[in-house]
Amino acid sequence: MKLFVYHTPEQTPTDSVPDCAIAVDVLRATTTMATALDAGAEAVQVFSDIDLLMQVSAEWPPEKRLRAGERGGAKVEDCDLGNSPLDCTPAVVQGRRLFISTTNGTRALQRIQKAKVVLTAALINRQALVQYLMTHQPETVWIVGSGWQGSYSLEDTVCAGAIAQNLLGAKHSGLGLLSPLSSSCPNASPLPWSAPISEVNDEVHAAIALYRQWQEQLLELMQQASHGKRLIGLNCYEDLKYCAQLDILNVLPIQREPGVLVKHQ
Repeated sequence: MKLFVYHTPEQTPTDSVPDCAIAVDVLRATTTMATALDAGAEAVQVFSDIDLLMQVSAEWPPEKRLRAGERGGAKVEDCDLGNSPLDCTPAVVQGRRLFISTTNGTRALQRIQKAKVVLTAALINRQALVQYLMTHQPETVWIVGSGWQGSYSLEDTVCAGAIAQNLLGAKHSGLGLLSPLSSSCPNASPLPWSAPISEVNDEVHAAIALYRQWQEQLLELMQQASHGKRLIGLNCYEDLKYCAQLDILNVLPIQREPGVLVKHQ
């Protein structure tokens, strides 16, 4: 397996697609998607264009749809929901399709939707994703942070680090940043990791280092992050507390068709 982390969709290669691509938008799109599917939503359909969302969702009976729109952290007018995972209770989403458009997360998903397998991950379902990767062993894996309007975000990178460390094996978490890669150095010893990883990029090491520094203080990290501060200003502190939890849901959103995510069985 070759594992690559990209901090934003804009940093991903444009001349190739991986066997498996994972979109991460901890605050809050991918957290919301996992929560909605866990609560019984029929599917999550993503859009970068809010007008297209309105057009497509209008073809569904009102009792079978929910429109979720967010821009700049705030709910879009005429939508049923914003982008808060706390709104996705079984009473609200059970049996309904969530049509969602957000500032960053849905854009990241559209960038990777041509990959053979497309998944979404957040801190809350980290272990479910790692289990999938360990079971299916895709040859090339991208973890793509959504960032904020094209720029780096702490929370997405710390999530990538949480995934990478769990995938590679916590007992080897003391891995040095300059550990040799067997694929690029013919005289190097095999990497002492739990998963058969043959190649990583520098961003994997950086993400693991960030996670190791903050793993016991994930909420505090989000309070320091620029988007976390933005959400606190919008009275969304409870969202931060929820999004900062690790491994609380055993659910994995997987793309069934371009732009449509369902619960992996």
